[in-house]
Amino acid sequence: MPWTSASLNIGVACAVVGIGSWFAARAGAFKNDATISGVVCVVSLLLLVFVAYPIGRMLLAAFIDQNGAWGLGNAADRFFNADVWGTGCITGNVRCGVAINSMTLAVLAGGLSTLFGFALALLAERGARRNKVWLRILSILPVVTPPFVIGLAIVILFGRTGIATQLASEWFGIPRSRWIYGLPGVLLAQTISFTPLAFLLIGGALRLVSPTLEEAGQVLRGTPWHVFRTVTWPLVRPAIANAFLLGFVESLADFANPLVLSGNFEVLSTKIFFAIAGAQQDASRAAILALTLLLLTVGVFALQQKWLGNASYTSVGGKGDNGVPAPLPQGVKWGAIALVTPWVLLTVIAYGVILVGGFVKDIGRFDLTPTLAHFGTGFGFNFDGGLHLTGSAWDSLFTTLGVAAVAAPLTTAFGVLAGYVVSRHVFVGRRSFEFLTMVNFAVPGTVLGVAYIVAFNVPPLEFTGSFAIIVLCLTFRNMPVGVRSTIASLSQLDKSLDEASATLRASTSRTFIKVVLPLLRPAIIASTVFGFTHAITAVSAVIFLATARHNLATVYIAGRVDAGEYALAIAYSSVLIVIMLFCVLMIQRLVGTADLGRRAAVGT
Repeated sequence: MPWTSASLNIGVACAVVGIGSWFAARAGAFKNDATISGVVCVVSLLLLVFVAYPIGRMLLAAFIDQNGAWGLGNAADRFFNADVWGTGCITGNVRCGVAINSMTLAVLAGGLSTLFGFALALLAERGARRNKVWLRILSILPVVTPPFVIGLAIVILFGRTGIATQLASEWFGIPRSRWIYGLPGVLLAQTISFTPLAFLLIGGALRLVSPTLEEAGQVLRGTPWHVFRTVTWPLVRPAIANAFLLGFVESLADFANPLVLSGNFEVLSTKIFFAIAGAQQDASRAAILALTLLLLTVGVFALQQKWLGNASYTSVGGKGDNGVPAPLPQGVKWGAIALVTPWVLLTVIAYGVILVGGFVKDIGRFDLTPTLAHFGTGFGFNFDGGLHLTGSAWDSLFTTLGVAAVAAPLTTAFGVLAGYVVSRHVFVGRRSFEFLTMVNFAVPGTVLGVAYIVAFNVPPLEFTGSFAIIVLCLTFRNMPVGVRSTIASLSQLDKSLDEASATLRASTSRTFIKVVLPLLRPAIIASTVFGFTHAITAVSAVIFLATARHNLATVYIAGRVDAGEYALAIAYSSVLIVIMLFCVLMIQRLVGTADLGRRAAVGT
């Protein structure tokens, strides 16, 4: 059975809490709204069990010394250690601490991915219509790419013996070096990987900006630049802030790219991995580093809230809206094109390496002899007495697709519900509830995987070794994307829509289903796509949870990379990319887009 008896225990607990929330609403809690009471109480229970509890168990190790005794002073000494917060690279020494390195990388990756994502969204949503198709396809490729692959492509291109390095040496006499190993390489890989996430969030917000407001600015003789600066830009600030926040925490939690490219540039995620799985096996040190990550996330979350403030970003109300989006100012348009062009070229070249690498003997050594041997090793089959799957990758592929099919809708459902109650309703503990939905995203996957093993290894919540623990880990790890994209979208929907429905005596649940949910299709697509693709491409969060019975694609690929079988790893990744692209396009087709009744722009 893929689900254990612990699943039944959780189901019973949710039912009990749901019944209790109904009685609480009848007693006056949550403004007598049983729907909101039930959502808040049940989701809070799940967050406490699958977020706060395992992380808390893991962090307790930070205050326990090697002898098993509690020691606050010892924990403080290790937290303020120079290996964590050292600024040696600034004062002239060789290295900075891992926290400084991680924070520098996260700020740069979050900023660059948001900048490129914003430029892509402008060209896709406000440029010529012909831009939309190819920009959407190209921008979604990094989302559906398994880990290690972008890093491997960059090594094959820019490593000491890489293709571009060899050409630069032969043509221009540029000496070969290892410049790609360190901050430049990791930042390059993360920028390529995280830009599509920013594009999905900001593009959805741009689609919800009311053209009527932009047309009003034009009627008042505002120049295109003035309308863009004073109308369009302020209305997409929540999405831009959310894109940066997610890029920041994604960079902090990224494991695959630093593992391949970081070299001597140490970051928190890999440092924690080696503290747990390496020769040190120091759970207390791993917990200290995990606590550092949480503090960094809290800091950027507070800065985001301060930047957004209490301003209103509503642009879609209850009135008719059939305006035409304002054209981009020429300076903004050409600036966006200048930003997007190098990203597009690098992405195309990297994926060219990936797609070709599976069909040649050894692209790493530039041996381009055509072959299908790598696909045969992973996905071979024969019809000797019936269909027999002989490839070594089939089991991990089927398990991975099953995990993604279950985790993605759960991620979206919990994320959209949590984002809705946070954005539209006021209740005691709302800020704490919102923070709890985000905290899991900041914890590195290696720590989260170990935390789940520690927390769910004994009854009554014994999930370890089961299919369920993988699904639960991925569901609550990816849930913040649904929360943030829902909040960003709802910030542009006028509350008068909800109030009009309530005036007609519709219940909260009916208002949510009939009025709000159809307008949240961009957020639903973003959350479902992210949940599905990251369930397939996750590695650090599940590398400790996968077993021989429930092996996963990324764990299989990691094994091939560790064994130096790059061609087989790239071949498997190519298969996953095709599968995920097909599934993502099907998700977009099934969910559809939010129809706001607007006219199409002439000549696009």
